[in-house]
Amino acid sequence: MELLRFQQACLAFGTNPILDHVDFSLFSGERVCLVGRNGAGKSSFLKLLTGQQNLDDGQVVVNSGVVLSRLEQDPPAKMQTKIADFIREGAGDLADKLQQFYTLSENLDGAGDAEYRLFEQLQNEMDTRDGWSLEARVSDICQQFEMDPDASLATLSGGWLRKAALARALIAKPDILLLDEPTNHLDLAAIQWLEQFLLNFNGAIIFISHDRAFIRALATRIVDLDRGELTSHPGNYQEYLDRKQKMLEDEQKHNALFDKRLAEEEVWIRQGIKARRTRNEGRVRALKALRQERAARLEQQGKVDFNIEQANRSGKLVFEGKGISLAFNGKPVMDKLDLLVMRGDRIALVGPNGVGKSSLIKVLLNDYQVDSGEVKRGTNLEVAYFDQHRIALDLEATVQDNVADGKQEVQHNGQSRHVLSYLQDFLFAPARARTPVKALSGGEKNRLLLAKLFARPSNLLILDEPTNDLDVETLELLEDILQQYQGTVLLVSHDREFVNNTVTSSLLFAGNGRIIEIAGGYDDVTAYQARQATKAKVTSEKTVAASQSVAAEMPTEPADKPLVNALVNNPKKLSYKEKRELELLPQQIEQLDAELSALQLQVNDPEFFKQNAADSQQTLNLLQQTESKLALAYARWEQLEALNS
Repeated sequence: MELLRFQQACLAFGTNPILDHVDFSLFSGERVCLVGRNGAGKSSFLKLLTGQQNLDDGQVVVNSGVVLSRLEQDPPAKMQTKIADFIREGAGDLADKLQQFYTLSENLDGAGDAEYRLFEQLQNEMDTRDGWSLEARVSDICQQFEMDPDASLATLSGGWLRKAALARALIAKPDILLLDEPTNHLDLAAIQWLEQFLLNFNGAIIFISHDRAFIRALATRIVDLDRGELTSHPGNYQEYLDRKQKMLEDEQKHNALFDKRLAEEEVWIRQGIKARRTRNEGRVRALKALRQERAARLEQQGKVDFNIEQANRSGKLVFEGKGISLAFNGKPVMDKLDLLVMRGDRIALVGPNGVGKSSLIKVLLNDYQVDSGEVKRGTNLEVAYFDQHRIALDLEATVQDNVADGKQEVQHNGQSRHVLSYLQDFLFAPARARTPVKALSGGEKNRLLLAKLFARPSNLLILDEPTNDLDVETLELLEDILQQYQGTVLLVSHDREFVNNTVTSSLLFAGNGRIIEIAGGYDDVTAYQARQATKAKVTSEKTVAASQSVAAEMPTEPADKPLVNALVNNPKKLSYKEKRELELLPQQIEQLDAELSALQLQVNDPEFFKQNAADSQQTLNLLQQTESKLALAYARWEQLEALNS
């Protein structure tokens, strides 16, 4: 069933068209991902649906009775408001009208006709909008999202604020859910929870995201917004990428042929009198039409073109930590951590929000003093720090002043460049470069921060959530730049695909101060966690089985005390077969341990993940199987040892 549609919708800001006579329909159960470059107008598209923005021409038709809710791009501000009250506001005026109904119901005695009519009107509205269940829904959604309804928003982290905002959007029981960058500020566990939640959501969804893994998991249709045109691509994200590339190539060929024809006609018109003969007036009119078409044609937006100003090489050793321990309020963040970071390493810091990733960075940079242990820092370190909160940006200053500190030139790769020329590499036109930073979109602010960082020499990049709000093309270029960067990179990001394509190893923050180094990116971390979970499950099952086996040999109701003492002092003897098995187990464990070490050496080799994906996956599967066999052997050895003691 069609829920809403755009009919010949037109919207422009100045000379920049956002929608140019666009048609669009949304149907029940669809999960539509709206993609496009930063500044293409994706957020404006969502605002048109919620009435926050009006069309210049055309219309938006939403079917009667269809309820829309929107999750804003930025998390709500921390304030002294109860979570339950904040969520309840998502129902609009429903809560106020429900309270008004109860107030009237208590004062109906002696009420006039106007009060009775208002009472009946409110009662009908509560029936229609299911207002009677509002408080129950608030309670249920707080329980479902594992939030304390009486807690204050001021106590929540960024990830929990996003959860509260999503709960607020859902309280109205929307038929259409609008999500603007829903994965921003969420850690991996929260993103995976959100994916599953949205997959089970019964309504339709329109969402904006640059998290490619999230799009692949969720979208049933991709809608591309490019230079005022809206193009629908049914199917998965990879199919969209293939079709989009072909469309751009076809457009480029068409434009080349068009420009060639226009050039030929321009040569002809300059021949003079022959072009003005009556029989050629039609050709002259056609040329004028070609000129108008060329003037109206919108060129494809340029690509970001940047590279990092690299300083002189740092020392071979960048950071070395020995026995580092740090705790806050008795909660361990690092517990006897040994860490070695060498020049050229690209390391991702992986773990839930609040687990201590930023604390480790501050320890390495000497902003925090450790409780115990030693941190050694390398020589000649030039640090460029990308902060997810963009503290380095002056919101009141212009774009160019943020980069050049009020000067007209910047030094980049040993050459002097005009700041406006440099900023064009980051897609800031001269007029935009003179705009105050506070007027920029989230993606533009991140591009500006990258421009500010990359204009200064560095050999150590620390990137804290650099991928938020960046469009996919910029993300892919940033991936390429980081892979070519000769310095050292420490990266905090919850964009799984970006991490997989960028780093050589990961530091997994496993909780309780434990930090584990793993070769590879997010996929390798996930595989490690799965292996550990399997190993723990197998060990637990074997321990339970051994306990049950011993318990089964014991009489359920001892006849007398001497018999109980005899059973305790003289446990079940091993059979010959079990004794032989116990003798051979140490040799089997030693062999399995050697095989496991050899496999781990293969996986830890930097060249391992450059080989064919099928070959690497086969080795990873064998590694997992060997770990399981070793866990089983240990469990069996412990069981037989217990019986033999």
